[in-house]
Amino acid sequence: MPGYGTLGPDQGTGLLPWSWAEERLARSHDYWLASVTAAGHPHLMPVWAVLFRDELWFSSSRSSRKARNLLAHPYCSLATQEPLEPVVVEGPARLVTDAAALTAALDAENSKYGTSYGPEWIDQERVSWFALAPERVFGLDSEDFAGSPTRWQFA
Repeated sequence: MPGYGTLGPDQGTGLLPWSWAEERLARSHDYWLASVTAAGHPHLMPVWAVLFRDELWFSSSRSSRKARNLLAHPYCSLATQEPLEPVVVEGPARLVTDAAALTAALDAENSKYGTSYGPEWIDQERVSWFALAPERVFGLDSEDFAGSPTRWQFA
């Protein structure tokens, strides 16, 4: 990463495997969601999320700023909470409306966080659920700051 450029094949310790990023995406307790307002201003908020069906699923009050932002401009970033081993995901967050999928995602969230939220958490009049499909993902291990930065690209 000299000069924040690209490492050559003989520099650093090598790229991180995708399993390294998946593990951190699955275990992070909190995430930082960056969206964009209608005026083009950045909006950063913490959220809970679950890695579910190869996407990051999260919910928000239907009337929240982040939900309104994502409904107007679905492209966003979501980052794990750990600054020493960050994983940052970029891509479109789609609104999920399928009741069976929402129930399964809520079950996954309840399992991860030790909660027992019920059907009120999938009431689409009050709650918006989004699934973020990764297009680009960035990760690095601070113990190998110069050698580990890795970017994964998905179609």
